[in-house]
Amino acid sequence: MSEASLNTIRPFGRSWTIEELVRISFAVFVFSGAIAFVEPSPYDFASLICIPLWFLGGFRIHWSFITFAAMMLVYTLAGYISLQPYWNEPLPRMFMFQSTYLLVTGFFFALFLAERTMERAELCLKAYTASSMFASLAALSGYLGIFGAGVFMADERAQGTFKDPNVMGSYVIPGALYCIHLLITGRTKHKLFTAASLLLILSAIFLSFSRGSWLALIISSVVMMGMTFAATPDARLRRRMLSGVALTVLCGGLLIGLMLSIPSLRDFFFQRAQGVGEEYADPRFMNQARSIPMLLERPLGFGPLRFRNWFDLEPHSSYVNGFASYGWLGGLSFILIVATTTWVGFRLCFANSPYRSFAQVYWPALMGFFLQGFQIDIDHWRHVYLLIGAVWALETARRRWLEREQRVGESVRRKVPDAPRRRSAA
Repeated sequence: MSEASLNTIRPFGRSWTIEELVRISFAVFVFSGAIAFVEPSPYDFASLICIPLWFLGGFRIHWSFITFAAMMLVYTLAGYISLQPYWNEPLPRMFMFQSTYLLVTGFFFALFLAERTMERAELCLKAYTASSMFASLAALSGYLGIFGAGVFMADERAQGTFKDPNVMGSYVIPGALYCIHLLITGRTKHKLFTAASLLLILSAIFLSFSRGSWLALIISSVVMMGMTFAATPDARLRRRMLSGVALTVLCGGLLIGLMLSIPSLRDFFFQRAQGVGEEYADPRFMNQARSIPMLLERPLGFGPLRFRNWFDLEPHSSYVNGFASYGWLGGLSFILIVATTTWVGFRLCFANSPYRSFAQVYWPALMGFFLQGFQIDIDHWRHVYLLIGAVWALETARRRWLEREQRVGESVRRKVPDAPRRRSAA
């Protein structure tokens, strides 16, 4: 039997390569992240198909992945150490099982996207943007009362296919960034469709009335556009990029102006906006300050998902939660993961490599979530593990590309040892 036949199967009367099936299952896996109002979600079921199918095809591990994996493993292991006194409590135990599952998905994305990176990273962004459009359409239809208003709304805020408007508003941000990046770089042949997709996603973010999502969108968009502009050496492309940025800002401004012209939306918007300064007097955030002296006396923290036992509320900060649920070791590991990924992310966006344009979307989106982590728990957000895995996958791909370039250069120098002298003499 030939190697080709071993790598193909024939469901539905046609031959499919394993890679084709992996790509389809991966796209479904990423897309189903938009459906989060049921547990377990379709995302969880899709992972049970995609990950084993990919695993059977084999993969390579680069040393840069080991750095990422070591930090994530220490973080999770710290949670299990803090869990030991409360192992008989079902909720803390389930919390750590969920953490372990998300860890596996993060490893999957880091390994999967590190190979065939150009096509897989593009596929991931397209599937994610499609899922963002789906969630945004559900949010908009629910808000307008077209259908499913009872499911897709919460407290006059659009939540779409999520349980929380804050999570929905944040989830679709990477989709918005991808659309913006396509428009400002001119990499799309369907400008009107891309612009319409962006307006749909921006509408959902606005109607979520999530202040954290608004700020994350603004910061990540500005960072993305700034880094893309700075990393583009061609003056003509920069001028075109400025035109794209101006058009994007104009469309966004017109959309917000149109929505604020509706009295009910305008009143609720200013009600939410005026609460930004008062938010930090909220008991949720006062609890964070109260918990710090207590955590300094507890190397194991309060235990996973046990912050609520002390304060009747969740930490509403992934940085506080790192110490509260995972102990000192886990809290410090989380800070190390954020700091190291931040360094890697910015380097990817500026260093010359074939993967820089992808990094200019993936990293600003993840950076926005890291900033949101100060005021909301992102510890169990599925899409955060997708993005962090993607950033480290791009770093692995960049490292492999540099190693190949170095080997090619050394090969050329061995064949033509006097080439450098001739160039310098010229």
